[in-house]
Order: sequence, then structure tokens, then C-alpha cells
Amino acid sequence: MCKPLILVGGGGHCKSVIEAIGNQRQILGILDRPERIGDSVLNIPVIGNDDDIASYTHKAEFIITVGFIKEADLRVRLYDRIKDCGARLATVIASSAYVSDHASIGEGTVIMHRAFVNAGAVIGNNVILNTFCNIEHDASVGDQCHISTGVMVNGDCHVGNKVFIGSGSVLANGISVADNIIVGAGSLVRKSLLKPGIYSGNPAILKIRRS
Repeated sequence: MCKPLILVGGGGHCKSVIEAIGNQRQILGILDRPERIGDSVLNIPVIGNDDDIASYTHKAEFIITVGFIKEADLRVRLYDRIKDCGARLATVIASSAYVSDHASIGEGTVIMHRAFVNAGAVIGNNVILNTFCNIEHDASVGDQCHISTGVMVNGDCHVGNKVFIGSGSVLANGISVADNIIVGAGSLVRKSLLKPGIYSGNPAILKIRRS
């Protein structure tokens, strides 16, 4: 029998994750800032803060419910803290999502409603595959990424670590996206993106270089 879940982060993304979990798993509570203890999110109580992670290591599994748009740093820190406590991260797949039996999904990853993961796809750890996104055959998505709503990652694409791809963007077949890249909403990525930075447009071009 699966342990109940602890959600780490009580903002807007937490609401989406609660919807994705639905009735599949019991949610024990949410960890957020100390001043929010006693509040609730969609009737799920905030029962502690990040310092309480170790207290629930043997009672629950964890899902990080902090979002990622500009940078993945907070999600990465929380992931490392949970792992350092010896806790286990769960994987959540919404009831309306489709994940091929021939795909691989890493720990801590959440796959939202109507998302599609095709055969041969490999998804890393602590990834957000948001509503209506499509990860096609033999594509890979690295650790700590957010593939946003309605994104199309076509076959044989390779997405690195800590990448954000904005809503409605399309990656053409066989494209590579290096680590630490943000792709703005509605972009068309026709050539591989190899330098860290913020890209957008049709075709997507580098707008802001990042180290």
C-alpha cells in the first residue's frame, strides 16, 4: 500500500498538482512558510514548513509543488533537501494523462491532465509535464524541467536539465536544448539551442544570454 503524500509548496502550482492527484493517493498535508501553517489549499491543510521534512520521512512520500518559470533553483534545493533526509519522492500521473508503457518517468515528476508521453520517451527527475503537453516518441527531458501547457516536444528531441519551455511552444523533430535555458511562450524552435539563455520567437532566437 502506498504511503500518503506530503506536498512541498502551497501556491498556485500546488492546486494543479492536487487536481492531478485526484483520488489516486491520500494527501497528508502541505509544507509551506511558517506563517501559513493552519491555512489550507483546496481543503488540504498546511501542516508545517520545510524544516519539518525530516519528521515525515517514514510516514509519507513527497511531491514538490513549487512552480518553475524563471528558474529551477528552489525546486532543486527542495529536491536535494528531501533526498538528504532519506525521504522518497513519489511520481504523479493524472488520470487523464497518457504515458506509454515503453516510456521512462523519473522520481518526483508530475504529469498533469491530458499530457501525452509516447513510446521511448525518457523523462527525468522532479519534472513538471503540464496540461496538454506532448512528449513524442524517443524524446528525452532532463531533470528539474518544466514543460508547460500545450508544448509540443517532437520525436527524437533532447531537452537538458533545468529547462523551462513556455506554453504553446513547439520543438521541431530532433532538436536539442542545452541545460539552463528558458523558451518563451509560443516559440517555434527549429534549430538546436546550445547556449544558456532566454529564447523566444518564430523562429526562436537568443534574447538574453545567461551564464
